[in-house]
Amino acid sequence: MQPTVLTPGARVDPSWTPVSSPAEAALLVSAGVTVVVELPSGLNPALAVAAVFRWYGAQVFVTAHQDEVRQALDMTDSLAGRRPPALTRRGLA
Repeated sequence: MQPTVLTPGARVDPSWTPVSSPAEAALLVSAGVTVVVELPSGLNPALAVAAVFRWYGAQVFVTAHQDEVRQALDMTDSLAGRRPPALTRRGLA
């Protein structure tokens, strides 16, 4: 499932469950629940938190840094094998 990135103040679906820890996210995702993560306001903490929670399967992220977080989520999905990399290069020595 492609992750969703929302702006702060956006309407959140009532069926989504907010989580505060990666372990909680993993447990709920394995039960089939859609989880939502409110990311910190700073860019670097938001990227780190988004990557960790996406690794554990979180699907919805609320942040003021939509473009940067989207890129971090795409990278995490590529590393986890959930999507192909956007660009592949061979080492040319």
